[in-house]
Amino acid sequence: MRTLQKFIDDNNRWMAIFGKPAKTFPLTQSTVDDILQSLDSALSPESLYCDGEISTAEANRKYRFYATVCRELEAYCAKNGLTYVEPMEL
Repeated sequence: MRTLQKFIDDNNRWMAIFGKPAKTFPLTQSTVDDILQSLDSALSPESLYCDGEISTAEANRKYRFYATVCRELEAYCAKNGLTYVEPMEL
């Protein structure tokens, strides 16, 4: 859960700039859906490679991080009766 928590914390800091409410535990289905949408976007090739601005090694590190977030979120959903839909790019 440590990687999922880091993803949520990072996302909360970014969204605070825009005055959006923080995502907190326990997660609701709506929050899980928002996280999955963010992950789906983050896993797109354009986002992973920062439009070609980073190396393949760095993009692979980002992918592994997001894949770990997905696995932890999937486990959280299973444990808490929430629906998890695997992101398209995973």
